[in-house]
Amino acid sequence: MSSFLHGHGGIEVVCGPMFSGKTEELIRRVKRAQIAKQRVQIFKPSIDVRYDETKVVSHSRQSIHSEPVESALEILSKLKDTTRIIAIDEVQFFDLEIINVVKKLADRGYRVICAGLDLDFRGVPFGPMPMLLAMADSVQKIQAICTVCGAPASRSQRLSDCEDDVLLGETDSYEARCRAHYFYEPKENELPPHAEQSQESTSLIN
Repeated sequence: MSSFLHGHGGIEVVCGPMFSGKTEELIRRVKRAQIAKQRVQIFKPSIDVRYDETKVVSHSRQSIHSEPVESALEILSKLKDTTRIIAIDEVQFFDLEIINVVKKLADRGYRVICAGLDLDFRGVPFGPMPMLLAMADSVQKIQAICTVCGAPASRSQRLSDCEDDVLLGETDSYEARCRAHYFYEPKENELPPHAEQSQESTSLIN
């Protein structure tokens, strides 16, 4: 990876619930940068194979080439010397090391664009998102449309009984909901989700 670049780096985070257009916004920013002849690399977690194994694809079927990676550190190893902008889709699925990786890239002068779910299906901050949102130079929080009443939606309602933290799915597994029509029934003796992650993340950038 190249050393410090000339210019100002920064972190941009696009977040919101499922079906809000986060990936479309990431693709829009990437294509604008490409029109300006800026070198962009797009990464996504390798577990996201819903639409395509390599492309970043929005729910509206807009797509752009990306590089799937197993871990956050792999982004650093795949970075090309000519790259000036790094876009990361579904950033919530990465391990917490993504916090250090994004900060390091921005400090070195890269423009880093991250898109991801701010809340999981339980309605709590998702993985590394709280730290990324706090560190970001700019945040765009996008709302979807509630499938029940048509109001602005900020939550992702899981329709399946699956209790796994990560369940990749489309409209058969999730719906966008407003606060009034979203619900989650905590299991008996359930600990606050991601409590340990939140504590761990605070020590990553120290």
